[in-house]
Amino acid sequence: MRADEMKTEDVTEWRQVAAATGPADRAAAEAGVRLAYRRAGLPEPGRIRWAASPREAVRLVAAEKDTLGPSVRDAIRSRPWAAERAAVHVQLGPGGWSERWNATGARLWDTTQALTSRIRTGVVEELADGRRKEQAALRLVLLDAVLGQHEAAWLCAFDTSEGGSLDGLAAVARAAGWWWPFEREAIVCERPTELHRDEAGRLDRADGPALAFPDGFALHAWRGMPVPGEFLHELSALTPERIRAEGNAELRRVMLEHYGYDRYLDESGAVPVHRDETGVLWRIQLTGDEDVVMVEVVNSTPEPDGTSRTYWLRVPPTTRTAKEGVAWTFGLHPDAYEPERQT
Repeated sequence: MRADEMKTEDVTEWRQVAAATGPADRAAAEAGVRLAYRRAGLPEPGRIRWAASPREAVRLVAAEKDTLGPSVRDAIRSRPWAAERAAVHVQLGPGGWSERWNATGARLWDTTQALTSRIRTGVVEELADGRRKEQAALRLVLLDAVLGQHEAAWLCAFDTSEGGSLDGLAAVARAAGWWWPFEREAIVCERPTELHRDEAGRLDRADGPALAFPDGFALHAWRGMPVPGEFLHELSALTPERIRAEGNAELRRVMLEHYGYDRYLDESGAVPVHRDETGVLWRIQLTGDEDVVMVEVVNSTPEPDGTSRTYWLRVPPTTRTAKEGVAWTFGLHPDAYEPERQT
């Protein structure tokens, strides 16, 4: 398949695969697992077991590794992928491969990588509970996983049609979550029951888990930043005093974003530190963290009802004047910022 033959709908399909939630298609997934073994020249696994989440799968693998046999991930996933990639390089050349990747997998890579990294971290944090020896062992178990639906970025870049070397891997990805192939058994995970992301593709939810699995394994996040589940319950009852009392700088930033910088400034009795023709500069001093500096600007173009809308622009903490802050948002030095009309 040439680079110019990669269709937008192919990328759309694999994006949907990566974001799919709800019960796995177990029959299709198990058929894909067996096919992937055969494509690798291996006997089919004697048994396929299901886990409700990557957490449950890792716990199971760690406890029963001796009975599962050695991992066959390299034969089933790594070698076929490397062979397919080498073949495409020969077919398209370096430039053609770059074009192919940019048109397909690159469009999904960042979001799937961020998600899989967060899942791995969540599994290790929950099961190891800070114990370093257990953390190392769990990470090794996670390295044996084939990522199922979250392999979408690289599968998107290749021919996964029936009869090809990757059709078994693609079948599992379309039907289920992560899975672990071993010599005697395979462990396959259900997909998430919930997935909530912001417009940038980051895990994001203010009123519950951003990612959840059937067994209760869940990850909480606000605009991509991991937060404790109980922390989210506080957001609806925040006060300026509670925000100032928070010792964790990252959580305090989440609180400020949720509460609203303008509201915090108003209710905390803040005073402006500079005012000029471009707007008003405000500064919030936070213990153990850099200052939050905002420029308040008023849109010179009235709204349909005749009112003028106020905007709050966050600027670097080194900003000393309102004009400097507004200029920074345009990538300009203050001396070069002389708009004929502000909009």
